[in-house]
Amino acid sequence: MLINYELLSALTAIILAQVLKVILDYFLDGKINLGILISTGGMPSSHTALTAALTTAMGISHGFESPYFTISLVLTLIVAHDAAGVRWQAGKHASEINKIREDLHRLLQSISDNEPPLKHRKELKELLGHKPLEVILGGVMGIIIAVFISLLA
Repeated sequence: MLINYELLSALTAIILAQVLKVILDYFLDGKINLGILISTGGMPSSHTALTAALTTAMGISHGFESPYFTISLVLTLIVAHDAAGVRWQAGKHASEINKIREDLHRLLQSISDNEPPLKHRKELKELLGHKPLEVILGGVMGIIIAVFISLLA
């Protein structure tokens, strides 16, 4: 086969997931935000879609009892757990830190006529991880894409 089906499935899944995020964001905000194409977090989980598509493609290509499928499955489980667990919590922490910064900035402004140094610093990015549903839908999307591409190949 001239086409690397596994890689094609994985790349298609992550690209479609990111494009879907832009479309969903447009329906929620009424504006097109292309920055979402290169950002993390949101619906669906593109990292989970990528790894689920790779895992499914490995199972279809090499068999679901193959070591390739097993390695891919373990990778997918780690990515999904990280997206819904560690990265989600990191985003919640960033949100709280940003609130503390805002409160501190207001406090410093109220006691000083000079501009506080915090004002010019960037806020921490809050949308890092995913809700469990976003991870699940990313995984389902990856599986569907890999199966669909296998039917075309």
